Amino acid sequence: MSLPPPSIQTTAALPKAVRARGSYLWDASGKQYIDGSGGPAVYCLGHSNAEVNEAITGQLGRIAHGYRYNFTTDALEELTAIIAERAGGSLREMVFTSGGSEAVESCLKIALQHQTAIGQKSRRKFISRQRSWHGNTLGALSVSGFAERTEPFEGALIPGIKLHPVNAYRPLPGASAETLAAAAAAELEAAILQADAETICAFIFEPVVGAAGGCVPAPPGYAQLVREICTRHGVLMIADEVMCGAGRCGTWRALAHDGVQPDIMSIAKGLAGGYMPLGAAICTTEVWEPIRAAYGAFGTGHTFSGHTASCAAGVAVQNIMQREGLVARVAGNESRIRAGLADGLARIEAVGDIRGRGHFIAVELVSDRAARTPFPTERKLFMKIRQQGLENGLICYPVGGNVDGVSGDIVILAPPYNASDAELDEITDKTARTIAQVLRAEALA
Repeated sequence: MSLPPPSIQTTAALPKAVRARGSYLWDASGKQYIDGSGGPAVYCLGHSNAEVNEAITGQLGRIAHGYRYNFTTDALEELTAIIAERAGGSLREMVFTSGGSEAVESCLKIALQHQTAIGQKSRRKFISRQRSWHGNTLGALSVSGFAERTEPFEGALIPGIKLHPVNAYRPLPGASAETLAAAAAAELEAAILQADAETICAFIFEPVVGAAGGCVPAPPGYAQLVREICTRHGVLMIADEVMCGAGRCGTWRALAHDGVQPDIMSIAKGLAGGYMPLGAAICTTEVWEPIRAAYGAFGTGHTFSGHTASCAAGVAVQNIMQREGLVARVAGNESRIRAGLADGLARIEAVGDIRGRGHFIAVELVSDRAARTPFPTERKLFMKIRQQGLENGLICYPVGGNVDGVSGDIVILAPPYNASDAELDEITDKTARTIAQVLRAEALA
């Protein structure tokens, strides 16, 4: 397969960031940028929050890192309690990591360890979906359906089963938006049975697909059906909420919107808001107890798991989110962001879909709105939009290949949870203007 240049490439030299505050950053020339995507959907409180910075420096003044195999710390214990309370249900056991890829990797290992602990060591396979992104470690890459990012590593990845994407704008063959949930769930069950359920460890999916699909929510009823299927066949359900979780979609757990509790879940980006590297793999008491009985501890973790200063940052970020009611604010702002984009892009025929939840909204561009045909890959529209956005003083998150791993252009917005109404309007205005400028320059509008 011939692939386009990776999304991480840019069309020009990158500006040098020198300072940031709130929703804005400045480069070395003094130019100001509004952070419309929170970087890669990370900076949930914006930049240079004094309270978070003071929590980190205060912790550094006491102890930077109490190695988890030697010590527990106040910061680790406080954050553990916060996550257990926010996650709810029996999602109370966790391992901290340095980021999302490690969190997903730990989720996969916890699933395998659990199946081994209950005498199901034949369950070694994972099922996931195309148009998904789970991270850059080899295990996380293996369950990812993002050809542009996985292609260089094919042959070394762990074999698994990939299902169709679950996207109401582009339903799987033979389904409509209305029948998608049932059809996608049936495909999952058929895959489990065809492979032999006794060989399947877990099914992993993003409740709202991020970079690989462009803020694609699970259709109504899908998650409940998946929960029932996984339970029926002894398959663990893993929710990857690295990008969509920790409040980004208007509920602290993204899957809470769907009324479902997974067996295992990953979180990262919004957990400490980019102030320190931090993620976590969380599982239910039911998953943990056999592991505890057989092994006494999770068989996953790293030198910096539960890093004390990182946990202190996470505690501060989560306390601010709770005190200021930011998750509810995110839910309430969804209509403002959608309306701002819809108004600004109303006359642009190339806009195929505006979708997402909360502060996690994407625009998909198409060459034919009726047929939903993506633009030719060689035009690299997403890269040109990223560059034009920077020229306009906007940081957004365009990605290519959302349709089939090669073709497709999306633009993701994931602004800080505490962005003001005026800042949200500036973000949507500049995004619409940027998209229109690129399409006109390409003679596509």
